Amino acid sequence: MRIVIADDHAVVRSGFSMILNFQEDMEVVATAADGREAFQMVAKHEPDVLLLDISMPPGESGLIATGKIKEAFPDTKILILTMFDDDEYLFYLLKSGANGYILKNSPDEELVSAIRMVHNGGTYIDPKLASTLVNELINPTDGNETSDPFKILTKRELEILPLVARGYGNKDISEKLFISVKTVEAHKSRIMSKLGFKSRPELVDYAIKKKLMDL
Repeated sequence: MRIVIADDHAVVRSGFSMILNFQEDMEVVATAADGREAFQMVAKHEPDVLLLDISMPPGESGLIATGKIKEAFPDTKILILTMFDDDEYLFYLLKSGANGYILKNSPDEELVSAIRMVHNGGTYIDPKLASTLVNELINPTDGNETSDPFKILTKRELEILPLVARGYGNKDISEKLFISVKTVEAHKSRIMSKLGFKSRPELVDYAIKKKLMDL
């Protein structure tokens, strides 16, 4: 099976490449440092499986890239590779089309097994997170959805919110995301309205609490 690895750390890309290339049925055909580069490598190599990290600052995150890649290349299986064990990320990524979710500190043999599972059409959830998923399916929460950014905000708004929180101006954001300044202003207004905020400090505090700063 052909594999692309996307992670912002070169040592991680190199290490996982060695592990996977050692397997008789696996070949790492390309690596990427962020979500946009991952999209390009998937477009170029059409891999069977994409190992995709969630947080890849300062580039595009896996949270944002997952939906884009899955929509454009539905045949490529996406296995999320991350240090985070936050169930909010888990649900959002699965809804965006991810085929599995594994923590970076998992044993090598578990990573290899997870790749084979998603390649064969299965869904792999790290055992540390499986109980969280089962509990949510059995007892879905019905609280205030505005507390969950992954339910209330669009993908584009999730891209813009952390940039605003980090202090980027409208022009900077427009250049980063290749959209107009007016579009940025419109998205910022909708974000503030949806979350019920009146000031930027409120937005910054929210972004920190929700672990959105690395998106």
